[in-house]
Amino acid sequence: MSELHFKPAHELAAMIRNKQIKAGELMDATLRRIEALNPKLNAFVALRPDQAIAEARAVDQRIARKLKLGPFAGLALGVKDLEDAAGLPTTFGSKPFRDNLATQDSVEVARLRAAGAIVVGKTNTPEFGATGFTRNLLFGVTRNPWNLDRTPGGSSGGSAAAVASGMVPIATGSDGGGSIRIPACYTGAFGLKASHGRIPSNPMLGMQSFTDTAVLGPLSRSVRDAAIFLDVCCGYDPVDPDSLPHPGISYAAALDRLPKRLKIAFHPDFGRMVQSDVAREVSRAAGVFKEMGHELTIIEGEVPDTGRAWLRLGAGSSYAMLYEYLDDHAGDFGRSFLAGVMGARNVGWDKVGKALRVRTIFNSWVRGIFAKYDLLMTPTLPTEAFAAAGPPPAEINGQPIGDILRAVVFTYPFNLSGHPAASVRAGFTDSGLPCGLQIVAERHREDLLLQAAYAYEQARPPTLWPTVR
Repeated sequence: MSELHFKPAHELAAMIRNKQIKAGELMDATLRRIEALNPKLNAFVALRPDQAIAEARAVDQRIARKLKLGPFAGLALGVKDLEDAAGLPTTFGSKPFRDNLATQDSVEVARLRAAGAIVVGKTNTPEFGATGFTRNLLFGVTRNPWNLDRTPGGSSGGSAAAVASGMVPIATGSDGGGSIRIPACYTGAFGLKASHGRIPSNPMLGMQSFTDTAVLGPLSRSVRDAAIFLDVCCGYDPVDPDSLPHPGISYAAALDRLPKRLKIAFHPDFGRMVQSDVAREVSRAAGVFKEMGHELTIIEGEVPDTGRAWLRLGAGSSYAMLYEYLDDHAGDFGRSFLAGVMGARNVGWDKVGKALRVRTIFNSWVRGIFAKYDLLMTPTLPTEAFAAAGPPPAEINGQPIGDILRAVVFTYPFNLSGHPAASVRAGFTDSGLPCGLQIVAERHREDLLLQAAYAYEQARPPTLWPTVR
């Protein structure tokens, strides 16, 4: 079974449909791998092994009866511990919610189940997804399968570690400032942040988010798996008033239709510092598109700084959601998380207005890019993965970075602007750690984004995956 652990989800699903392997056998191998690796990685924080085995055997029975199967039938799915999977706790990585048992699935999880995916467990996340590395007081630190001393990133770090280590072929993530793309970059996986509303979101703790910056999406080992995931999960649902209508296309069916001679802008640094070996690998990765016949233009100069605006809007949303819990449970929240949330009480409407104006300025910059180019490319992150328990790096190339947000400077701006963005594996740093190329498309052009990522993947397939020791 060991040769199956790193196969893409769509290949495993085809093997199940074609009776090359039983879903029950694959699930048994999955659970044994989780049992062997999870004590080292801490990717999963809750499991449902007996139910998963029973559901996998039910898939085998459906095959024997020649019944219709969904595209993910029989495959193990990890669900990030910020969304609901019925029968499992949704703790948000936070001690006050350790007993918060979900009674029904989120829309995303329900659609994945309907496509045949089998929820095997919940994956670790920093408290309420607030940091770019995965550590919390409830479950501890999640580690990177390429190097156990390093972080897999966050906030979807548990999902990324589970996928990159071959525990599961797909997992859910969410991205409010890079939380899918950051761990995809640090683990060498593929991560997609879609346009806002492409996948419906459920209210969190009874509150629909008002910041329209966070989205749901996949972590996978192949672009096709992510495209199938999006096919399964996209489309309007009344639970989310911001959810978009179905696009009327299949993202997976369109993968090999990348237009010829695209105009692509590559910004290597946003006017900020980038680790030298990361810069080298990302530049080479972007150059692949030139080799494929596209027009690649290097653009330079500082990009409008959106960091403070993004922080203020995010902290305000968190405070609005949690204020009823803060007094009674102040001692149970992580200190840095609590400090960030409580800081929102000092943000008045004047500062909110200023933040929204900054958002407009950045949107104007992006609008100018897409008036001239079909795609924008940047590094996903300016550094390789840092220490598993944090903190984020304070310097790059031996120089202090000053603002800590510069450690994730390329991801959060596109949460503010709402553009779809993805991280593909660019290569490896001198330390042998993955780094990422971020591809950004115009709003609602997930089709073009996935086509570009797929073409890149065909040119540079990610054949090497980590061996956890």
